[in-house]
Amino acid sequence: MMNAYDEAVRLLPAKTAAALGKEPSFAEEFRLRTGCAPTALVGGTELPISDAAVTQDDIACVIEKATRASVHAVQHDMVKGFISCGFGLRLGVCGTGIISGGAVVGLRDFSSVSIRIPHEVHCCGGEAAKALRDSRDNTLIVSPPGGGKTTLLRELIRSMSVSGTRVAVADERGELAAVYRGAPQFDIGPMTDVMSDVPKSEAVMMLLRAMNPQVIAMDEISSPADCSAAASAIGCGVRVIASAHAESVNELKKRAVYRGLIESGAFTAAVIIENRGGERSYRWESLQ
Repeated sequence: MMNAYDEAVRLLPAKTAAALGKEPSFAEEFRLRTGCAPTALVGGTELPISDAAVTQDDIACVIEKATRASVHAVQHDMVKGFISCGFGLRLGVCGTGIISGGAVVGLRDFSSVSIRIPHEVHCCGGEAAKALRDSRDNTLIVSPPGGGKTTLLRELIRSMSVSGTRVAVADERGELAAVYRGAPQFDIGPMTDVMSDVPKSEAVMMLLRAMNPQVIAMDEISSPADCSAAASAIGCGVRVIASAHAESVNELKKRAVYRGLIESGAFTAAVIIENRGGERSYRWESLQ
């Protein structure tokens, strides 16, 4: 079974990895920006790893390791701003866009990268997570980016599966289960089926047709296609639990991509994650 932190360290330039102390072992991300000190995001605060400024060669080193020296093979993924590195790791990439036919087809002159490190936290979510498990509501897990949505969703998948519920996971970016050579690297329970590296809108329909799920879990629904797939699953009588970017329920309802799902009654509850001073709190809230 892999260790996500160790895999993330392996992607760093040797000099940066050597400078790491003990505290960053709790890091949520490593960030490298050209001309600035490398940092580790710990408890919502970026802590410097060393005083040595990051060079473009350092950025290139990370990308080469993440892509196994096949940068051109993942240009299509880079258009989305990130690369899935396996083992649940995601590499965010910034650079200059390559434009062809009026569309962005890739990136060049890379200027910064962030290595997002997944975490497995059993029994997180408190009373809000218990309320979600005990209900039949189709539920959105809500927080700003980096708020802990994926970690909570992963634990909910595990706990529902352990309790005897068939859970199907549309794991487009490979972060929820971190399937490697057919085996999930995270504990997602004994009754969980995973469709990895398939767009969520397609994966949901494949899971509905093939796996007879009682619950479908999907991370970060953000497009009309994702929302349509979630609504289709709900219309088939399958419970859906998904995550969404927003600060609050009020903000969620203002966003067109989610408003239709809420107004139609497709999603009836939310778990709001708040982060104050590095401490996360969880709140169950009705959407009706």
